[in-house]
Amino acid sequence: MTNPRKRAPSAHSTQSVVTAALDDMKAAEVRVLDVRGLTDIADTMIIASGHSDRHVRSIAERVVERVKMAGIRPLGLEGQREGEWVLVDLNDVILHVMLPRVRALYGLEHLWEAPESHAARRTAGGRSPE
Repeated sequence: MTNPRKRAPSAHSTQSVVTAALDDMKAAEVRVLDVRGLTDIADTMIIASGHSDRHVRSIAERVVERVKMAGIRPLGLEGQREGEWVLVDLNDVILHVMLPRVRALYGLEHLWEAPESHAARRTAGGRSPE
């Protein structure tokens, strides 16, 4: 007898749907970060920029539309009204879509980079990025 329950999509398949939607919407500076081992809240964090608050909102809306079409249920959507920073929680994948100035201010890439990346940067550049 087969199990009638659907199997949850993997973080990799969710990531593929998200990055394709980001590409379709011309999101800028897309970064995909593997945060396994750094946090229990997600396996992958994706950070992207939009050119205006309208673009940021449109990118997030398209991602939500595409993941729903793929059978993935978003757990949360925050920041849609303001459009400066929209967070889409897709369980194992968290997407941040931000205006460039907001992205530069908070520096999420540096916060969530693996410790090995910091060590490699210190070795290569002779100083800590902090």
